[in-house]
Amino acid sequence: MEAKARELETEGVLLEWEAPARPFKARSQEFYRTVGALAFLIIVILFFVREFLLIGVIIATLFVMYVLSTVAPPKIRNRITRLGIQTDEHFHKWEELHNFWFDERYGSRMVIFRTLLPFPTHLQLLLEHVDETKLKQLLTEKIPFQEKPERTFLDNAADWLSEKVPLERIS
Repeated sequence: MEAKARELETEGVLLEWEAPARPFKARSQEFYRTVGALAFLIIVILFFVREFLLIGVIIATLFVMYVLSTVAPPKIRNRITRLGIQTDEHFHKWEELHNFWFDERYGSRMVIFRTLLPFPTHLQLLLEHVDETKLKQLLTEKIPFQEKPERTFLDNAADWLSEKVPLERIS
């Protein structure tokens, strides 16, 4: 009975791999000191303007940033099936996905899907030991491939700011 259930479960799987749940980059002490100093200055200014709610938002954002950069992401199982994409316990039907492209962040290759859902608008799967050409061939049968999306003003502004005001030294 158990073997039959396993056979039914893997019947529609076209490709399967394990990878971290998100891109990860450990940050240096210098990064935390720089961000902390900038946040402190902004908080002092906001304190005199009496924007206490905004101070709380900044502190919460700093906490989330600290946790995401110190705790390594867990490994999850990604599956491409005949019906859609399964990431750990979440399943996305092909009808919910608009297009896909490949990108790199923190030295990790990933495939990014634009969804038609209000949330999440994008789905990112890290590619560890996965052949990109095989994956591209499987996915183009279901949804269109896009070279890379057009960069928006916000993308360009963020790149310019991170280049002009580095928060840590590149080693």
